[in-house]
Amino acid sequence: MTRGSNGNPHAASVARPWRTPAAVMAASCAIAMLGFGARSVFGLFLEPMTTAQGWSRETFALALAIQNLLWGAALPFAGALADRYGSPRVLAAGAVIYAAGLRGMTTAESAGMLYLTAGVAVGVGVAFTAFSLALAAMARVVGPERRSLALGLGTAAGSVGQVVFSPLGQAFITGYGWQSALLFLSASALLIAPLAFLLPGAPAGRGAAPAEAADQSLPAALREAFGHRGYALLTTGFFVCGFHVAFITVHFPAYVRDLGLAASVGAGAIAIIGLFNILGSFAAGAAGQRWSKKCGLSTIYAARAVAITALMLLPKTAAVIYLFSAAIGVLWLSTVPLTTGIVGQIFGVRYLATLFGVVFFSHQLGSFLGVWLGGWLHDATGSYDGVWWAGVALGVAAAVIHLPIDERPVVRREAAPAGSGAS
Repeated sequence: MTRGSNGNPHAASVARPWRTPAAVMAASCAIAMLGFGARSVFGLFLEPMTTAQGWSRETFALALAIQNLLWGAALPFAGALADRYGSPRVLAAGAVIYAAGLRGMTTAESAGMLYLTAGVAVGVGVAFTAFSLALAAMARVVGPERRSLALGLGTAAGSVGQVVFSPLGQAFITGYGWQSALLFLSASALLIAPLAFLLPGAPAGRGAAPAEAADQSLPAALREAFGHRGYALLTTGFFVCGFHVAFITVHFPAYVRDLGLAASVGAGAIAIIGLFNILGSFAAGAAGQRWSKKCGLSTIYAARAVAITALMLLPKTAAVIYLFSAAIGVLWLSTVPLTTGIVGQIFGVRYLATLFGVVFFSHQLGSFLGVWLGGWLHDATGSYDGVWWAGVALGVAAAVIHLPIDERPVVRREAAPAGSGAS
């Protein structure tokens, strides 16, 4: 007789024979590719939209900063819903909101409407289709011995989306206009909904201890995490990742144009970042299986500081732009499998989506600052250099912050057996 979903990690597969670990991995990768791919090309719309609508760069940047903030604020709630009810419904609802927000951007004629569509609607939609929800589903169908590698695979899939959507997005903008390009992204986001139902609905995971899977409540898990010094350091460090990634995603194509280079160089740079991030994500996931994840994170942030410094000091040619893109691509989302892996390693996978969602909110606070500060400083000074150098300083700080993290799993007292008389 088969046990229910709260006692058997294979219960979802029993209920749906076609929902095998391989099918879950494939669907999760496709969701990550579509969701992240669409989101990664918003920077291509900065110039055409601001030119067409007469907006400043700060106006566009503030809309995407609001998007990043709403994404971060809503993700813990999306994670909590996914941990309680499973990922499929959360992802499907998010796909509809995401697609509606992208569609609304095509008719936004005022800054307020841009903030509502590109900021609020897309931000909530991205949160409820976040690849971290897909990663949590992947983590639950593989054992701990392969979890870090699986997380690297899912993160790399998001970068495949970036590689594919960057040239496609630029081609749509050039050939059909930015409104048509947004409609293409909207249709792509909507494809997440049917894929979501290939994922398991039950939150129990393989390798979850009984106390982890059944006895610990969500409030208890949050109290445990908030009282853990390593969790606080990890959350603080992830702020820097958001600052770097969001600033570059939104402003790098415009920065390249400001240098006098063609728009295709900027689009190509974003695609190269995605291409090399496939390598970086796989490498980070594999390294996290063998070596210290916190040391890996410290190395990544230090290397980012070196790469940005090199960009600032070298001649601004297309070749340098492409070399920087390749270097930053290796370091791009390689933080995600290691950060997610540390959360799962310390606290287990039962509430992984929720606990990573809280860490990710810090990431999005950094994203908000990076995106908005880039637009504001450019409008004020005509240059992005101040934000680049701030990124160098933050990279060094993050490299130091991760080193004291204690990666050992927390030790919980097991619940006393019923009738034992324990007081």
